[in-house]
Amino acid sequence: EARVLTATEHSQQLEYELFCALRRWVADQGDRLRRVADLLANMDALVSLAEVAAGSGWQRPEVTEAFGLQIAEGRHPTVEISGASFVPNDLELTPERFLLVVTGPNMAGKSTYARQAALLTLLAQIGSYLPVQTAQIGIVDRIFTRVGAADLLARGMSTFMLEMTETAHILRHATPRSLIILDEVGRGTGTADGLAIARAVIEYLVRRVRAKTIFTTHYHEVTALADTYEAVGNACLQVRDEG
Repeated sequence: EARVLTATEHSQQLEYELFCALRRWVADQGDRLRRVADLLANMDALVSLAEVAAGSGWQRPEVTEAFGLQIAEGRHPTVEISGASFVPNDLELTPERFLLVVTGPNMAGKSTYARQAALLTLLAQIGSYLPVQTAQIGIVDRIFTRVGAADLLARGMSTFMLEMTETAHILRHATPRSLIILDEVGRGTGTADGLAIARAVIEYLVRRVRAKTIFTTHYHEVTALADTYEAVGNACLQVRDEG
């Protein structure tokens, strides 16, 4: 009777003792397991990058300590891999001309062009090949982006307030070794005010921060800054109808 009535209790006790023994054994092997997991994780990441590079015809970039950023026949990796057609494009930022103002009509691809530069820089710095013909990537300390229209109304921040807060954060924390992507800064307010903000941000970046910057905008007036500052260059994305 005692054996029958206590069988379940004994079973649970034995199970717990076996579990504790297994737990102690695993804990004793903890350092080995962590090292193996770390090696497997690195291998998985590298094999994934290699598989994409081999299957998509990506090329090895030249990663240097130099300031510049030169990309020939660059393509947006995620847009291209989704199957959409993509027109390759070039980018060149140098110590003499490091801020590029990009204009063009809606849906021409200004934001895609800017994000592509950030993605390719990031991929190069983690050791990946790139969807380019050739590329020389100067190492950056951080990549700052101000893209899209969003709000944080629950925290009392409108679209414009959030845009200005993020832009101010970039201007305060970026260094000459950073890469900055600014998309349509100043669009959240009136035309005159927005133009003034866009111009002020560009001038501050040129005169104080001096970081590699791509600045997309609909304010065509700011392209005149290229006449005032040697560091400012202009680029225009155009659209061609086919079919």
